[in-house]
Amino acid sequence: MNSKAAVIIGLMLVSLISLLSVGCVDQKAGEYELINGTKPYHESRDIMDTIVTIEVLDNNETHALKSINRAFDKIYYVDNLMSSYRNDSELSILNRQGYLDNANPDLVCVLERSMYYSQVSDGAFDITIKPILDLWKSKYSPGGTYMPPTPEEINETLELVNYSGIAFNGSNISLRPNMSIVIGGIAKGYSADMAIESLKLDGITSGFVNAGGDGRFIGLNEQEMPWKIGLQNPDKSGGAVIIMQLSDMAVATSGNYERYFSDAAKVSHISDPRTGYSSIELISATVITDNAMDADALATTVFVLGEEEGIVLIESLDGVECLIITDDKRIVRSSGFDKYEIEQDK
Repeated sequence: MNSKAAVIIGLMLVSLISLLSVGCVDQKAGEYELINGTKPYHESRDIMDTIVTIEVLDNNETHALKSINRAFDKIYYVDNLMSSYRNDSELSILNRQGYLDNANPDLVCVLERSMYYSQVSDGAFDITIKPILDLWKSKYSPGGTYMPPTPEEINETLELVNYSGIAFNGSNISLRPNMSIVIGGIAKGYSADMAIESLKLDGITSGFVNAGGDGRFIGLNEQEMPWKIGLQNPDKSGGAVIIMQLSDMAVATSGNYERYFSDAAKVSHISDPRTGYSSIELISATVITDNAMDADALATTVFVLGEEEGIVLIESLDGVECLIITDDKRIVRSSGFDKYEIEQDK
C-alpha cells in the first residue's frame, strides 16, 4: 500500500472471492513539527488478512509508539477472537461445534449488532451467509468446475442462510444444524473502534486507525485540519472521485471494481444472502458514521441493497451518510453526504 502525505486514496481492486471489503484509507506522517509541539507517528502491520495503519499526533515519541503498540494489541485480540481463518478462534469453534458456551462479550456484541443490521435490512446483511460463500469459493478454487453453482445448489445452500438461526442464551450462542457464520463485514470495523478507544485511554486526541479500508479518525491532522480521505476513481486514473474531510467520524467502503472494466466480472466477493448470487447493481458503497463497526456493516448492506433500497435505508438512520457508484457509473449521494466533501484542486 502506498501512502500520500495529505490525501488518502482508497478502494483497492478485490479478488473474485475475497471476503475483505474494498477500501483503503491511509495517511503518511509528515516530517515537520506542529505549532503545539506534537508530531505525527505511524506504523502499518499485516493483520486480519489486510494492512492496518495507525497514526497518532503526540509530543512524546516514546508515548506515541507505546500507544500505537497497545492499539495494535486490540486488533490482534479481535483477530484471535473472530477470525474465520484461525481454527482456535471462538468464531471457528462456534462454527465447528454449532454452539459456544460462555462466549467472549466482544464476540456476543458483534453478533448482536450483526443481527440488528440483518433486521433493519430485511436480511440483506446476514452473517450466516458463509455456506453460500463457501459454495462459490469451491467452484472457483483448484479442483472446482470454474462455473457458477447450479440453481439447485444455490437453493439447497440457502436453506442454511438465515440470521434467525442464531440463538443467544446469556453468553451462550448456538446455531441451527449445519449453519456457519462469517463476520468479515463487521469485525474489522469493530477492531478499528477498539484500537481508537485504546488510543483515547492513552491520552491521544488526534490520529486514525485504518483496518483494510475501515477507517476511524479522531481530532485533527498535522495541518490542524480535518483528516482528508480520497475515494479513488474506479478507472484507476489516479485521481479521486471525491475528497472527504472527517474528524471524530468513521468511513468504510465495500465494492467490486472489476465490474467497472468488464460486465463479465459477475462474481463478487459480496453476495446477496437473500438470493445466493453476487451483488452486481453497484460498483461501490461508501458509508460515513460515527463508528467503524457500523460504517463497515452498512457499507456491505448498502452494496447488497443497491441504489434505491440502500439510499432509503441510509436516510432512515440518524448520523449516517453514504455515496454509491452505480453499475452504470453514476455517483449517488445521500441527502447529507456533501457536508463531508471538499472541493478538489483543478
